[in-house]
Amino acid sequence: MLESLKSHVLEANLELVRRGLVLYTFGNASGIDREQGLVAIKPSGVPYETMTAGDMVVSDLEGRIVEGTLKPSSDLATHLELYRAFPAIGGVVHTHSEFATAWAQAGREIPAYGTTHADYFYGPVPVTEELSAEEIGGDYVLNTGRKIIDRFHNLDPEAVPGVLVAGHAPFTWGADAMSAAYHAVVLEAVARMAYYTATLNPACAGVSQALLDRHYFRKHGAKATYGQRS
Repeated sequence: MLESLKSHVLEANLELVRRGLVLYTFGNASGIDREQGLVAIKPSGVPYETMTAGDMVVSDLEGRIVEGTLKPSSDLATHLELYRAFPAIGGVVHTHSEFATAWAQAGREIPAYGTTHADYFYGPVPVTEELSAEEIGGDYVLNTGRKIIDRFHNLDPEAVPGVLVAGHAPFTWGADAMSAAYHAVVLEAVARMAYYTATLNPACAGVSQALLDRHYFRKHGAKATYGQRS
């Protein structure tokens, strides 16, 4: 079971490379086996070109390493905090993709300007509050996860599968690691289109609630109509 999880997480990490979302050793993807309570994550600082499934590091939900000889990603504590807080998710991805990171650095949420956005995010992609000096000087990586969770106090993480960490970069999640990577790809596309939209028309108010509902719910929920019947 763990070998399958590690292979899946490796593929999610490599998908970030294929889609141009990471540079050098930037970024990371992880996945969780909920039954065992174990998380597999990319090792820290290992080039994607040489990385194998055997390099994935496995920890429990408290961060204790149970398998692997390499150091886990430096963002492990953020991933674990999200898994503990959002029990429906099975994968987490963190990138520094160009346009999504630009919105995060600007401290701006990404408005739902159009139907491409509405197909995947039910409302704006939120941005967290900035971390305080005390939070940065303390358990910074854990506190990053806590800031994300605080921002989702009144939001559904399944309906909005991503966030911008202020001054930092995006995190996305999904049913598994590849789904989280998929959302990272979509988020970068949405962020790029939103940048161009805001540049062309700073007064753009975005889609109506009716159009947001129409596009989001045609792909999600019990009455979804998009795609083929299984």
